[in-house]
Amino acid sequence: MKKLYILILATFVSLTSFSQDTFSIIAVDPVTGEIGSAGASCVTGIGSQGIIDIITKILPGRGGVNSQAYVCIPNTNLNNAIAQMEMGASPSEIIDYLIANDACSSPAFDPEWRQYGIADFDTNGDPRTAGFTGNLADDYKEDRQGATFSIQGNILLNQTVIDNMENNFNSTTGTLADKLMAALQGANFAGADSRCLAAGTSSTTAYLLVYKQDDDPNEPYLRLNVGEQASGIEPIDLLQDLYDAFLTVDENSLQNNIELFPNPATTIVNIVHGASISVKSMTLYDIQGKQVYAQTNVDKSAIQHQIAVNHLKSGVYFIQLHTNKGDTRLQFVKK
Repeated sequence: MKKLYILILATFVSLTSFSQDTFSIIAVDPVTGEIGSAGASCVTGIGSQGIIDIITKILPGRGGVNSQAYVCIPNTNLNNAIAQMEMGASPSEIIDYLIANDACSSPAFDPEWRQYGIADFDTNGDPRTAGFTGNLADDYKEDRQGATFSIQGNILLNQTVIDNMENNFNSTTGTLADKLMAALQGANFAGADSRCLAAGTSSTTAYLLVYKQDDDPNEPYLRLNVGEQASGIEPIDLLQDLYDAFLTVDENSLQNNIELFPNPATTIVNIVHGASISVKSMTLYDIQGKQVYAQTNVDKSAIQHQIAVNHLKSGVYFIQLHTNKGDTRLQFVKK
């Protein structure tokens, strides 16, 4: 499945000229080349479109920017940041540019109202991150960077929001999407965005967005958007439901189009798949999770692949396939 685009509808109300947007994360995966973003906010009048197209933009294979706190609609600062990224600027250089060239008239062309998070890959494929929080953004406010991510929030209940998001991202194993979803769950408590404290929710709207390295900019691998919800309905819970459904559909779609034989195997394992699937890499693990084989220079046009297993000890093994339609795991027994 290349893309799953799901909306939960809410009544649309005209937007104000600017919007406060609260907690979000932008991150990259140096192993897979994926870039993703996730966020949530307690805004009203945003309707079914939510904040996904207002605060985040991603250039597949390069990087992404989150722009929040008193943003213009359309978000001219976000568009300018992406333009700088396309021209080769680093995250820190983009931040410097945005501070020197604030393009939003409300309030007052003043970068001290804004908040940014940026993550990208340099020309060697190494991750870089940067962030900025203006001193006029509403408290509690903070941006925090790791090697592969930037987390930022304003109008937060307290520092716990950022702490939980960072801890969940760092402690979660799995795909970039898994880690982003876990980070957002770290803020799933009443008043994470302090405006929603009385409603007993973290926010009113949430999203999750992931691009694989070779995705078309208009066709992300994963785009899940929960539009504005009524008071008392938790959007991060709804987003988790959408993500769980996506994983089920995505995995089943791949599994139904991939065959592994013979199983049990003695000398060779063959992997055959449909023509619409392109395998980018294959990694073999033993039952303890130890990597015993990896191939990254796979012929992407081939529909059949072979892995020699004659040197392996008897036991259960797993092959992790990274494809244009997502990742999946195959199991076989070595005699």
